[in-house]
Amino acid sequence: MSITREKKQEVIGEYRQSESDTGSSEVQVAVLSHRIKALTEHLRTHQKDHSSRRGLLQLVSRRRRLLNYLHRTAPETYRSLIDSLSLRR
Repeated sequence: MSITREKKQEVIGEYRQSESDTGSSEVQVAVLSHRIKALTEHLRTHQKDHSSRRGLLQLVSRRRRLLNYLHRTAPETYRSLIDSLSLRR
């Protein structure tokens, strides 16, 4: 269900802006997106796992709030992030 430490470090390395960046909004959105994808796959096989579904909804809400913040403060970064993560169709 959750992503491994190695996968998380790989995602952080891909989206960080400086060498010591681990908590910027872009990194947080990318990590949340990968967690959401993993949890979505889990819920496809375990439809009755309602506690995990609730956790998924919380992750989606947290990602939405971070994306709203990015859209307000740095629109160009927001556009490039949603393109690279393919969040919009």
